[in-house]
Amino acid sequence: MFSKILIANRGEIALRILRACRELGIKTVAVHSTADEDAMHVRLADEAVCIGPAASRDSYLNVAAILAAATITGAEAIHPGYGFLSENADFAETVEAHGLTFIGPTADHIRMMGDKITAKTTMEALGVPLVPGSDGELKSLEEARAVAEKVGYPVLIKATAGGGGRGMKVAQSASELEEAWSVARTEARTAFGNDAVYLEKYLDKPRHIELQILADNHGNVVHFGERDCSLQRRHQKLLEEAGSPVLSAEQRDAIGRTATDALAKMGYRNAGTLEFLYQDGQFCFIEMNTRLQVEHPVTEMVCDVDLVREQIRIAAGEELGYTQSDISFSGHAVECRINAEDPDTFAPCPGTVAVYHPPGGLGVRVDSALYTGYRVPPYYDSMIAKVIVHAPTRAQAIARMHRALDEFVVEGIKTVIPLHRRILADPEFQKGEYTIHWLEQFTSRPH
Repeated sequence: MFSKILIANRGEIALRILRACRELGIKTVAVHSTADEDAMHVRLADEAVCIGPAASRDSYLNVAAILAAATITGAEAIHPGYGFLSENADFAETVEAHGLTFIGPTADHIRMMGDKITAKTTMEALGVPLVPGSDGELKSLEEARAVAEKVGYPVLIKATAGGGGRGMKVAQSASELEEAWSVARTEARTAFGNDAVYLEKYLDKPRHIELQILADNHGNVVHFGERDCSLQRRHQKLLEEAGSPVLSAEQRDAIGRTATDALAKMGYRNAGTLEFLYQDGQFCFIEMNTRLQVEHPVTEMVCDVDLVREQIRIAAGEELGYTQSDISFSGHAVECRINAEDPDTFAPCPGTVAVYHPPGGLGVRVDSALYTGYRVPPYYDSMIAKVIVHAPTRAQAIARMHRALDEFVVEGIKTVIPLHRRILADPEFQKGEYTIHWLEQFTSRPH
């Protein structure tokens, strides 16, 4: 096992990794920008190193500074968390080349799954179902037209690189295809430096279902069930559940076997999440995230497993020590992402937290690095906390989340807590009758 790990991230995920390390008896190194010198993970880590100014490109994306911090502190491994460098194959490769352990998949697998076309062709060859669409990158508008006619409108033009909804445009008919093609490529080139795109059939009422996987270096692969991440705004998740209100245990087992078999054949290691669109009883693979997910706590709550601890154990060369039959699912969990945003306009609202009081009680967990007096900086992602609840049933979990959000006090800045209260109170949500398009429609309603 490692004696010291550098945490190459910030905020609540840095604190989450720090806690797992501490329970394993591992010393921690926090890296931080000048804007984060008073951050909670910096205060609690065994050592802290400033790696640059506020801008991410000069600090949390500064590979040379991070490696220098690891060297001078004697860290043996680097945990990237999520975001920033977590899915950067070159970074993972560089970490290993410097004699350190990257706590995550191999650079080859990060690279393979980071390109959506390569990911899809790989998964298709391994027996994982796909959304109907082009076989690979589209070379011309004429080729896009031919594929669109074959699969039928509406269709979705998608960038092969990146994510977050950029480089994605819907064409409802042939007359809209040229504009969708042009806009998607322009967005992709601007955001990712790569204007390659492909085409998929646009599903009108899908759920976003993802499957949590762990794999060790000894050929063992297991899944920890599904998360329903369908509540999204502009392709950004806001609320997640485990398990999905629309899946049966038999469906979970079937897609779980397909996914674990595929990753075993790939020789995959560490944590990963396979993302699917689910409609009319059919799963269609869309992409794989080769890292820890923001919403991993809902899986931890229903499976009673510390996924970060498992990541560290696997990176240290340990076997999982359990099989699929040892994993059980208990009750229901819901996570609400709390962003420092206006709940109506979604404009970012950085500033100083005047009062902070998190909720508590049975089955309530808050992952956050906030404290009273903390200044939320304007330079990074607006998520400031995650509230996760667990209960025997979905209805009880929703009631518990209502209660938890009513207790949650964050003064001095605006947050999306009022929006979450509205969602939880909505009859359609309570019945589980929502798709990936539901939240966009919900937020456009008057209230």
